[in-house]
Amino acid sequence: MQRGIVSVGKSVPTTEGAGVHLHRAFGFGKTEEYDPFLLLDDFRGDNPADYRAGFPWHPHRGIETITYILAGTVEHRDSLGNSGVIGPGEVQWMTAGSGIIHQEMPRGDESGRMYGFQLWANLPRAKKMIPPRYQQYGAGDIPAVKSREGSSARIICGELWGGRGPVDGTFVDPAYFDIEIPAGTLQEIPIAPGRHAFAYVIEGSGDFCGKKEPFDVPRSSAGWADTLVEKQAANRHLLLFSDGDSITVESGSKGIRFLLVSGIPLAEPVAWYGPIVMNTREELQTAFRELEEGFFLKGEQ
Repeated sequence: MQRGIVSVGKSVPTTEGAGVHLHRAFGFGKTEEYDPFLLLDDFRGDNPADYRAGFPWHPHRGIETITYILAGTVEHRDSLGNSGVIGPGEVQWMTAGSGIIHQEMPRGDESGRMYGFQLWANLPRAKKMIPPRYQQYGAGDIPAVKSREGSSARIICGELWGGRGPVDGTFVDPAYFDIEIPAGTLQEIPIAPGRHAFAYVIEGSGDFCGKKEPFDVPRSSAGWADTLVEKQAANRHLLLFSDGDSITVESGSKGIRFLLVSGIPLAEPVAWYGPIVMNTREELQTAFRELEEGFFLKGEQ
């Protein structure tokens, strides 16, 4: 059964870190629809003044952060002793677990471009306090595959069209693909039933309905304009899908590129404040008390 579209909207400008201007696709609100994912930030920018302040030292607990870079670099350091640079086409998958403190400092390329995305995945209750873990994969580690119709996908995590991503040891069985569909192509993409799934468009445009009909989905209120429904999703559009076993995308005149993410929902309570996500308010209070008193980091950090 083909998945329908539950909602479609655009990412919203916001500021994070020490003053990084970015667009938030979702996050810091209702988590049920995107469970097990909590947040998706789009920090693509062409002006170094918008991102150079970066994300200085800050804590995380109870989640995994996934950083994917298209242009420019991000310098990373953390309390595990990891340090390095995430460059174009590369992925950092950080499991915060019981607690980690790190910093991420964006640096643009020679043209000033800094293009990247950060996704947060929740950890299940039983794994909230596991030891932190850090994974980084170069552009050559991420397989690129093609469909029979000529579409291409880079597979960060999960399986698609005979390829499998390099990320392992995950806890919510996520799938994360960077998909490009050439102009005028109708492409079906399998997604296993029972998973929450969404797409975030980053280039071009396309119709995700599988038919040449307008979206029949709820949208942000625009008064009388609610009766005018968009036919195509374009840059910075976020689409949330209903359950099923596939989606079908018809690309526009310039093709389309989008991130496609899915995962098995945890269906657990969420207690969330800033960079720390637990299951109860008491656990959240404990985390911040430990941070203040110097007992946040566990083990040998």
